[in-house]
Amino acid sequence: MSKKLFVIAFLALGFIGFAQSDAKAEALLNEVSTKIKAYKNISLDFKYELNNVSESISQETRGDVVMEGEKFKLNILGITRIYDGKTMYTISPEDEEVTISSDNTEDESTITPSKMLSFYEDGYIFKMDIVQTVKGRKIQYVKLSPIDTNSEIKHVLLGIDATTKHIYNLIEVGKNGTKTTLTVNSFKTDQPISKTLFTFDESKYKDYYINKLD
Repeated sequence: MSKKLFVIAFLALGFIGFAQSDAKAEALLNEVSTKIKAYKNISLDFKYELNNVSESISQETRGDVVMEGEKFKLNILGITRIYDGKTMYTISPEDEEVTISSDNTEDESTITPSKMLSFYEDGYIFKMDIVQTVKGRKIQYVKLSPIDTNSEIKHVLLGIDATTKHIYNLIEVGKNGTKTTLTVNSFKTDQPISKTLFTFDESKYKDYYINKLD
């Protein structure tokens, strides 16, 4: 499963390191980051699209995620991922399997929203881009260009609602022609959530194969 599926995590951004970046872009991203960090929790419904015309690839799926600090519960492609701040639980009903692993930020194959935050913290130059009106909303785009010329990413466009300062969408363009787009359909904050939302209850999966990686 591509890690691009989990770019929803950029919504809890902590932007730092704007070397050589546009001052207006830096100010806008800092404003978004400050606002996002003020929320106790964030609940999102999103649409994810992947397209590569040359390879005739076109995929679209929907998902949802609830985030509270480092903790999150993500549902996408029929799989649920729960991270309680220390341990990741990946639940696959189709395979009747639960994979349990400790958070390993050094492991490139470990996908966590917190890891995707660091994806934007350095290694990019930020510039203001175009403004579009989408369904009556003014969307200001910021272009993220990787400093590393060997990066597989050509550029990323981050769409920000000029009024709410919330993320509207993210468009990643790869050098191989692949374009991935994540669009936020619903953005809710400070919702009443269960105290056990980020707790894995093994008793609910007695018939599942429990795969402990550590």
